[in-house]
Amino acid sequence: MRAPRRRLPAILTTVFALLLGALALPTPAGADVVHPRQDFLRSSTSGLFLHWGQRTAPSHTSCDAWERDVTAGGWSADYWVREAQKLHAQYLVLATFHSRLGYARPWPSKIPGSCATERDFLGELVAAAKAKGLKTILYMTDDPKWHDEGGHEWLDSAAYSAHKGRDVDLRTRDGFGEFSYDQFFEVMDRYPDLGGFWIDNDNAYWEQHGLYRKIYEKRPHYTLSNNNEDTPIMDMVSNEQKTGMSPAYDYPQAVYTAAPRLVEADFKLPSTGSWWYTGADPDVDRQLTLGRLVTNAGSSVKALMAETPMVDGRFPSKQEEFNDFASGYLDRVGESLHGVEGGGYLYGGLQPGFWNDGAHGVTTIAKSDPDRHYLHVLTPPSTSTLKVHDNGYRVASVTNLRTGKAISYRQSDGTLTLTGLRDWDPYDTVFKVTTAGRQGIIPATSYTMSASASASGHDAALAADGDHRTYWDSDRATPVSLRFDLGAARRVRYLAVNQREDSVSYARSDTEQSARIRDYRVYVSADGTHWGSPVKTGTLPSRRGVAMIDVPATTARHVRLEVLNTHAAPTDTDRYKRLRIDEAWIGDAYPSGAHTGGASSAQHRRQQVGAQ
Repeated sequence: MRAPRRRLPAILTTVFALLLGALALPTPAGADVVHPRQDFLRSSTSGLFLHWGQRTAPSHTSCDAWERDVTAGGWSADYWVREAQKLHAQYLVLATFHSRLGYARPWPSKIPGSCATERDFLGELVAAAKAKGLKTILYMTDDPKWHDEGGHEWLDSAAYSAHKGRDVDLRTRDGFGEFSYDQFFEVMDRYPDLGGFWIDNDNAYWEQHGLYRKIYEKRPHYTLSNNNEDTPIMDMVSNEQKTGMSPAYDYPQAVYTAAPRLVEADFKLPSTGSWWYTGADPDVDRQLTLGRLVTNAGSSVKALMAETPMVDGRFPSKQEEFNDFASGYLDRVGESLHGVEGGGYLYGGLQPGFWNDGAHGVTTIAKSDPDRHYLHVLTPPSTSTLKVHDNGYRVASVTNLRTGKAISYRQSDGTLTLTGLRDWDPYDTVFKVTTAGRQGIIPATSYTMSASASASGHDAALAADGDHRTYWDSDRATPVSLRFDLGAARRVRYLAVNQREDSVSYARSDTEQSARIRDYRVYVSADGTHWGSPVKTGTLPSRRGVAMIDVPATTARHVRLEVLNTHAAPTDTDRYKRLRIDEAWIGDAYPSGAHTGGASSAQHRRQQVGAQ
C-alpha cells in the first residue's frame, strides 16, 4: 500500500531551527526530547567534571578539618572556572555529594545526615561560573552502599531521624532516597542560578515521589542528566568511560542513544587511576584526550572531561600542564568545535569515520552556515591524499584551518579528494571546507514511500518526512524492502540512508551489538511490478553517519532497497533483526569540480569572484 507523499526539506539545512526551537516531542514517559531549557547544553561542546570531597587524598573523617584544610590551602572557585575555560568547556559538574567521597555537601545545609560545610563552596562556584558565562551543575548520588567506605561511617542516621521526627536508616535505599530527596529541594531553594543536576542512576523513593517532574516545575531552567541509564524523563544520558573502540579515541562508536536526544560522554583526562585525587599524578594522554573531545564534537556528543582536584582545589601538575597546552591548541581551531554540530548524520555535513589508507576522523558543520564544514583528521592516511564522501555537497574551497593554506582538491563520483597533503598535525589536522550547498537530490515532494513490512506507528513515509525524531521500523522482518515511487522516470545515481543511531556501531558484547544494515540489494523498475536483477548488491559497514549506496547511473520510476540482514547477532535479543531508518533519499547526480592549491585562501576567493 502506497503511503501519502511527504515533504523532505532541502536535505536538512533547516533542521537546526526545528530541533533547537521550542518544539518538543513527548516520549511515552512524558519527557521532552528537545526543550528550551536544554539550549545551554546543546550549545556546549564540553564540561569539566570535578570529583572532590572528604576522601580526596589525604582523606579526612572530620568535616570541620576538611573544610579548614580546603580554606587554608587557598581554594578558589575562580581557579576552577579558569581551568575549565582553558579546556574550552562551557559548564562544570561538581561531584562532592558522592558515595565514594564521603557524601559531603559543600554548602551550609540545614539538613543533618552527612558532612555539610559552613563555607558555601557551591554558591561561590555558581557565582564565579556565571560571571564568566559558564554553568554549574551539581552531581547527586542515589547510592548509600558506600556509607562505611574506608572503615568510617559517613552517614548519620540518628541526626537525620531526629530532624524528621521518626526513625530513618540512611544505610537503606529508601532511607537514603528520602535524605537525598530533601537535598534536591534545599539546593533548588538556595541556588536559582544553578544549571541543573547530574544524577548517578535512579532511586525508587525519588520516582515514587515524582522528583524529576517537581524539579522541572520548581526550576524550569534546570536540566537533568543521568549516568549510564537512558531515563526518558531526563534531558540527557551520560555514558561513562567507554573503551574497546578502534581507534580508541572514537568514543561515539559506543553510544547507543539516537539524536536529537542529548548525549554526553564522561571520561578521565588521566585515563588511568581513580576519578578523584588519590595522591598520584598520572600523565594525560594528549592524543587520546583530544581525540575523544573532537570525535564527540563530530557526533554532537557533549564531552565531560574529569580532572582530579586536590584538597586545595588545584589540579596535579600534569593536568595543569595539559590545560595550559589545550588552551592555546584549541584556540587555533575553536571555530571548528564551537557553534557546530556533528557532520554526516542529523545535521547534514560530509562523511565522518573511516577514510582511505588508514585515515580516520570526524566532520563538523556550522550551525549558522550550512555551507561551512570542517574535516578533522585525527589519524592521517599513509599517503598524501585524503578521500571523503561529499554527501552531495558542491565544494567551493578547502583550506588548512591552522595555516590558511589553500588545499588542492577534486570532486567526482561522490568523492572529495584532497591532494598534496603533508605536515600533518600530531593530534588533529583541520580542513575548512566551504560549499555551495547540496546538488542533485530528488525532492521528496516528487515521490512516495512504501515498505514490505512496517511496525505499527512507524510506516515507510516516516523515512522521508524530514524529521529524525520519526522513523520507519521494519518490524523485525528480514529480508525487507523500502520502496521509492518517484512519480515519473528519473535518473538515479545513489541512495542515502540515515539509519537510526540507537545502538553501538560495533559488537561490544554478545548483548550489545549494532542494529544496522549489513547485506543489501538495490532494484529499479519502470512499472513497480517488474524488477529484474539487482543493479547493485553489497555489504554496508556498521558505522555512524549516513550510508551512501552508489548505483550505476540508470533511469527508473521505482527504486527498491532490499535489506537482507543486519549486523546484530541473535544473542542480542533487543537488536537482532531490528531495522530503523530515520531518513532516506535519492540523488540523481553528484557534484564535480577541482581546484589546484598554492594561492592563499584570500587569493583563491578573489580568483573565484573574478571568474564569475
